[in-house]
Amino acid sequence: SRRHKLHRQELNLTAPVPLPLRPDASWLQFHLGISRDGLYPRSSPAVTRLLRDMRDLATIGADYSQDEKALLGACDCSQIVKPSGVHLKLVLRFQDFGKAMFKPMRQKREEETPEDFFYFVDFQRHNAEIAAFHLDRILDFRRVPPTVGRLINVTKEILEVTRNEVLQSVFFVSPASNVCFFAKCPYMCKTEYAVCGNPHLLEGSLSAFLPSLNLAPRLSIPNPWIRSYSFDGKEEWEVNPLYCDTVREIYPYSNGNRLLNIVDMAIFDFLIGNMDRHHYEMFTKFGDDGFLLHLDNARGFGRHSHDETSILAPLSQCCVIKRTTLLRLQLLAEPEYQLSAVMRESLLQDPLAPVLTEPHLLALDRRLQLILGAVRKCIDTHGEGRVVANDSTQPKAPTWHRVKLST
Repeated sequence: SRRHKLHRQELNLTAPVPLPLRPDASWLQFHLGISRDGLYPRSSPAVTRLLRDMRDLATIGADYSQDEKALLGACDCSQIVKPSGVHLKLVLRFQDFGKAMFKPMRQKREEETPEDFFYFVDFQRHNAEIAAFHLDRILDFRRVPPTVGRLINVTKEILEVTRNEVLQSVFFVSPASNVCFFAKCPYMCKTEYAVCGNPHLLEGSLSAFLPSLNLAPRLSIPNPWIRSYSFDGKEEWEVNPLYCDTVREIYPYSNGNRLLNIVDMAIFDFLIGNMDRHHYEMFTKFGDDGFLLHLDNARGFGRHSHDETSILAPLSQCCVIKRTTLLRLQLLAEPEYQLSAVMRESLLQDPLAPVLTEPHLLALDRRLQLILGAVRKCIDTHGEGRVVANDSTQPKAPTWHRVKLST
């Protein structure tokens, strides 16, 4: 506390006059590049600069996220008997009004999620956020905000720049002389659930913030294939194989691209092994057929040895898929464009490489074959015209160009 107070006093005396926002700031250019097609264009120099800035720029502020503030004091710390799966996360601020969500390392890359863990108490992984961004870009979805890995000095880049007294109060030095901090009772309120530097440096992911809700309003919508968040409950889709027939009758899944976008999201989640997609968000500006944002992917890449095929329920039950999505998946199944190889090369660009272990990369190829197998089964049952849909047509409409699964 004394060190932080002295630092703030020195900063107040020597801090330069704040500079106005530069029109070419990477955060602003990223926001201006959001369109009906995705969060950024296929070849976006703004995203390249944004990843570099999140990796290199000095932090000028740190704080809890809004959802953690909303829960502050709402839990009884004395009743918490095991680690919560909810990730301790912080908002880091940079020049030009830049903001990024920092998620610290809580699980080593080579560790798998224990078999007895329910998905809603699983750890969240910083490297999963990074890998999800790269996979989303390879699939040409472009629905995950730009994310990069970074080694953060928790003392200089969090403690000494925060003005939040609650955040200041949760820093401590461990018996191993490492600087640690923890959440103040929103989620993990005991020091044994803290994250620690080594002694100051801590791995984490930085995900760029989207435009504020005032500038770009978003809807948060329950996923029709939401899972039960109890130890013994089941949802209707888990016991009713005809569940999709009911979904198709409900607005906005009765027409347009919304159902196709749900299938895209299910394919993405199956590849990363994410069972925790209880809601999805979308920009209101683009209407009912706007793309779905693939946010909060930190529970992915937990188990490489298990393929949770129930995540594919929207595809296997509805038997529809976008033609462009199918063509991209077919391409990534070809030996010269193998998904694991493309991911391996892409992830080498990240400062924390290797981001994924080899078993996780190879699991992507195995899961891709399972997806294509599910599509082939649907086509055998319903015919290609009813399964493979043009992106701009209703899910049941026949395709203009027939997709050959053998290519």
